[in-house]
Amino acid sequence: MKARRHFTILDIIATQRVGTQEELCELLRERGFDVTQATVSRDIKELKLAKTPDDRGYHYSLPETAPARSPLDRMQRIFKDLVISCDHSENIIVIKTITAGAQSVASVIDAYDNQHILGTVAGDDTIIVVVRSSLAVLEVMNIFNNMLSS
Repeated sequence: MKARRHFTILDIIATQRVGTQEELCELLRERGFDVTQATVSRDIKELKLAKTPDDRGYHYSLPETAPARSPLDRMQRIFKDLVISCDHSENIIVIKTITAGAQSVASVIDAYDNQHILGTVAGDDTIIVVVRSSLAVLEVMNIFNNMLSS
């Protein structure tokens, strides 16, 4: 559970501005984690997150020692860690994830910005990916399956 929570914290910090531990607690709760501020405080220390100044004050950021990852590398890592299976029908792809993993996977799919993908809808462990046309579904499925098998 701790490893999944740490992974989710890193995903949150990488994709949105988080200024306080309370904000991070709330974002984790939205993703299915029952956390206290004390737990999040320990997680921040263990992950060596930094407070970085910006025009609105300070926000948490990844440690400078962390290697830079391309969006495709990040997507592949998240797929391997969280996705259980993918299947399709017509122009819809259904992705099954581990419990509480759907939000993270949908987020990287949306960030991937593929011309064939209209968008995603994520629940707790299931994602619906809407593809522009049924002709493009196999191309998108190949991308997803390659993420799982690489």
